[in-house]
Amino acid sequence: MPTHELFPYLRVSDGDAAIRWYCAVFSATERMRLTDPSDGRVGHAELELAPGVVLMLSAAYPELGIGAPNGPQGASLHLHVDDADAIFDKAVAAGATPLRPVRDQFYGERGGAFRDPFGHEWLVGHSIEELSPAEMQRRWDEMARGG
Repeated sequence: MPTHELFPYLRVSDGDAAIRWYCAVFSATERMRLTDPSDGRVGHAELELAPGVVLMLSAAYPELGIGAPNGPQGASLHLHVDDADAIFDKAVAAGATPLRPVRDQFYGERGGAFRDPFGHEWLVGHSIEELSPAEMQRRWDEMARGG
């Protein structure tokens, strides 16, 4: 059976604040939100970052075993944008923690990384040249040798 879509689904400590932050930094639009009637937490929300690019999120529900990050994560989100420097600077100005500055990368992208105020790591980048996998490998090998 084929896969049709993949949606990143983030768990955050404060759903309302996260929605405001992602909309402000990524110019996302809120498509929908379900609010928990018992306590007002965001039970589910969908944000559209670009046509067909949807980010889903919910507040943490520790009582259901759904937590938000509180330390280094084993996953990150890689977002291709028109201007990595501008998004990186906008995110940091809005409270993100810089992890790696934006710079030209060996694999043909200009990019950097930051952690958002809700604990998620984002890689932002834009293409600066088209490379074959063989050329990327050659450059990686050269970099590993100190070249």
